[in-house]
This record gives sequence, C-alpha cells and structure tokens, in this order.
Amino acid sequence: MQLQPSCFTSFTQAIDAYALPQRFTFPFYYEPHPLCVIAANELQQHLETQSDWQHNFGLTGELTGAIGKMFGVLLVQNTQGEVGYLSAFSGKLAEQNHWPRFVPPVFDMLAKDNFFHAENLQINQINEQLLTVENHPDIPRLSTELETEQAQAQAELAAHRQVMIDGRQSRKAQRNQLAAQLAANPTDETLRENAITEAKLSQESINEKNQLRDIKRYWDERIHVISQALSPLTDGRDALRQQRKRLSAALQQKLFEQYRFLNIKGTEKSLNGIFNGTVELTPPAGSGECAAPKLLHYAFKHGLKPLAIAEFWWGAPPKSEIRQHKQFYPACLRKCQPILGHMLEGLVVDDNPLLTNPAEGKTLSILYQDDAMAIVNKPAEFLSVPGKEIEDSVYSRMRQTFPHATGPLIVHRLDMSTSGLMVIALTKDAHKQLQKQFIQRTVTKRYVALLAGMPAVMANTQATGNISLPLRGDLDDRPRQLVCHEFGKTAETHWELSQLDEMARTARVYLYPKTGRTHQLRVHCAHSEGLNTPIVGDDLYGTRANRLHLHADLLMLQHPVTRERMRFQVDPDF
Repeated sequence: MQLQPSCFTSFTQAIDAYALPQRFTFPFYYEPHPLCVIAANELQQHLETQSDWQHNFGLTGELTGAIGKMFGVLLVQNTQGEVGYLSAFSGKLAEQNHWPRFVPPVFDMLAKDNFFHAENLQINQINEQLLTVENHPDIPRLSTELETEQAQAQAELAAHRQVMIDGRQSRKAQRNQLAAQLAANPTDETLRENAITEAKLSQESINEKNQLRDIKRYWDERIHVISQALSPLTDGRDALRQQRKRLSAALQQKLFEQYRFLNIKGTEKSLNGIFNGTVELTPPAGSGECAAPKLLHYAFKHGLKPLAIAEFWWGAPPKSEIRQHKQFYPACLRKCQPILGHMLEGLVVDDNPLLTNPAEGKTLSILYQDDAMAIVNKPAEFLSVPGKEIEDSVYSRMRQTFPHATGPLIVHRLDMSTSGLMVIALTKDAHKQLQKQFIQRTVTKRYVALLAGMPAVMANTQATGNISLPLRGDLDDRPRQLVCHEFGKTAETHWELSQLDEMARTARVYLYPKTGRTHQLRVHCAHSEGLNTPIVGDDLYGTRANRLHLHADLLMLQHPVTRERMRFQVDPDF
C-alpha cells in the first residue's frame, strides 16, 4: 500500500544502539521508550522551526487566545523493516486537519465534499433564526409582564383565601355561640334570631366564594391577553430549538458512524459501535480526535507495525488542567480507553501496572496503640482503603492486626502515593469522636513536600502564603482533578518554605491543608495559579520518579477517650 511520505518520518540520527520494544506501550500509564523520546524531540524541533502554519501556543508570552495542544508520536516499522515514527496532533491545528508530516484525521469533517458542511449549514441557519427570534424586544417585555401579572394574581388570590379561612373560623365561632345560646334559652325568639344569623353567615360564605371566582376571572383574562401576545413568539422559538436539537443529534450520530477505527486484525468499528457497549452509550464530544487513535488508525491502514507510543503537551497550560510544556502524558480514559481497547486487540501490550499490588512486601508500622486508637506510618504507594482491583490496604492490614476492633477503623485517608501518619479508630465511640475532630478541623495536619523546582514566589524571598483554588474531578480523565471556579469545591492550603536548594533547583515546603480534597496538595503545588511547581515524582501532574515526594509528617489531635492533646511526628524517607 502506498505510504504518504509526509507522514512516515525516518529518524535523523542513528538508532541502531537502541533495542526495539518487545511489547506495545500500555497507553494509560507508561514510561516513554527511548526511541519515542528521540522521536518526540525531533517533532518538537520541527514545531519550533516549521513555517507552514501559525498557531498561538502561548510560548511567546502572548496568552490571549493561546491554546496548548497534545501531540503524539508512534514508533512504527514498515514492511521493509525500516523503523521510523508517525506524528499527530489532537483536534485541529491552526484551524486545519491536514498539515505536512502529521497523520490525517480518521474522518475529516472539514472536507468540503462531505455531508457535514451542508447539514451544519442548516443548523447554523436555524441558529441565526433563533438569534433573531430570541432577540425580539417583545419577548423579555411580555415575559416580564406575564411574570408580574402571575405574581400579583397569586398574591391577591392567596390574600383572599386567607380572608375566607378567617371568615370560616369567625362563622364557626358565631355558630357555636348561637348553639350555646339556644341550649341555654330554647325559645321561639332564639330560634328566629338563630335562623336570621345563619342566613347572614351563609350569604357571607357565598359572597366570599363569588369574590374568589371574580378575582380568578379578572386575572385569568389579564394573563390570557399577555399570553396570547407572547405565545406566537415563544412557540416559534421553542419549535426552532426542537428542530435544532433534532438535527444536531442526527448529525452527531451520522458523524459517530463515519469515525471508523481499525485494529491490527483489520476489524473496523465505528464510534457508535465502540461506545454502545459502555456505560456512557454515547461517545463524548471530541472522541476519536485525540492523537493516539489517529496514529494507530493510520498505521493499521498503511500496513505499519506499531511498536510504541508517547504523547506530550506543547504550549501554555489550560486554565483548569495541569499540563507542563514538553511533558509526556498518558491517553485520556473517558474518550480514548474504549477506542483504544478495540484498536489494541491483537497487539501484545505491556501489562497494566495499576493492576499490580504496590503494597506487596511493604510493612505498615504502628507508632502508637491503645484500646481506642492507633497511629500508623503509611508507606508511599500503599492504598488507604481497598480499591476496585486491589484489596491490600491500610484498612485490610488493620482488620488483620485488630480483628476484634469494633470501629470502622478509617477516620481519614491519604492518597495512595502519599506516605505518612494516619490515625486508626479501634472502637465505634473513638471513630465518632475522632471523625468529629476532622469535621470541625481541630486536627493539625502538616505535610512535607519536595518541589521539582524553585517557585517564583520563593525566589522573590516570600516564605509563606495561602492557596485557594477550587477543585473538581476531571470527568474525561479520572482520577485527575481540575481547577474549576464555577463548579469546584473550595480547597485551601497554607504553605511555608522549609529549605531552598539552589544547586539542585528544588524547594522543600511544609503544607497545611485546611480542606481535604482529592489531590489537593498535588494540584495546588503544580497549578499555574498555585506554586506552579509540581512535587517531585508526581506522575499525574509532574514527572515520575522513584516515588511521590509528599509525606504527612505531623499529626496533632485530641485523644478520643482521655481528651489529652497528642502530637505525632515522623520524618519522610526522602
């Protein structure tokens, strides 16, 4: 099959000294193969020197409109045995899908001769009509009038209903009084007076009901007049909205069917077919546009053997996510995992390291123990509670160590990669009392972290500060967290500089979390609006090392029984 010479790229340096990978990369957690690193470096050199297109990555200081982007390289071998690589970008680049050297999209919706333009034009025309209708000045005016009239109607009706309630109570009291008078003086005169009064009371009730009817009729007529004027405008608007929704859904399904992905067996599946067997059923927006699926599809289509893959970020970080320029990242889970699950069928792939028990062979040391609680020093890469695939954890170890404990044991958690102090409750009462302290934030927690650089605020001699960045889960790529000022939960951290190492270009800091969000300290250190320097060994928000250099070294709390204030401290092993 004819190769596109602009896509298969030969290495510019000799690679004979490097052994080819025996298995394909597990794309969701990997260390880049050395040849992928070389390929990425060559691609980055191309990005710095090419002149085919212009795109603002935010690398020149102009952040307005800057869009960083994920790029990928796929190490491949052709039928002649030559080893080279393919390059790809996620989504569009400089508003185009096709550029020299990069593989094309699996389906090019921007191509002039496909259905997308005509059907999208129809949707855009509806959008223009909607804009005209929605901007009609009578809609907000009439809508406001309608709301005002309805509110006044409800208020007046409610007030009159209260009058009726008060009237019924008053009439009931008068009837009771008349009955008492008749019982005390059962004469014809009393009977006549009672009959006259009863007729009067009955007429009052009828009058109040008639008044309620008249009030309803009055307001119904006023509201009807406004509704009659408003309905033609809103009915047309709602009809256009429904039409747009219907056409958009149909176009989306048609697009999903056009995105068809190959695997090494030659089996082809559409996005609809791939996601039909998932929990989501419908592919998330942007599915199939990431670099990894584009690279693999091109390789399979052109008879190239995939050997290894790596993806890196190029440019300024997004406002919400943590992305470091030139840093390698795994494929995203929500969009890419179902697609790559199909595309990797038939390939011999590296084992998923996340299925291996990281706590195997590690000891969970107990620093303090009595009848109510225990203090343990959790090693790094050790679960606090059982995971989906791995049972071994602080919880399971403590259940084995204290089989007669009556409490839920776990009062608080540390991230798997974080080491340090945890308190364990051995009775229900102790758990309740300790948990109360954490909820009321009377527990002092201090973490020590080694940062992979010297934050600018520290270089400017600032030695302490506060970070307040709200966090929420990244729905496309769990367990990563995003900074989200709209939907995120409040997350606050106080930091103090412990030591600067100018030779090693690192900083040791103390971190005091005021809240306990997932990955709070890791994100607050790495994010551009925080310390803008990831923790050493942070494989999610920085660069992997032998371990995450984050340790819960200080814990101060009140004993759940004696109420004595207790202090525990243990140094990190880094």
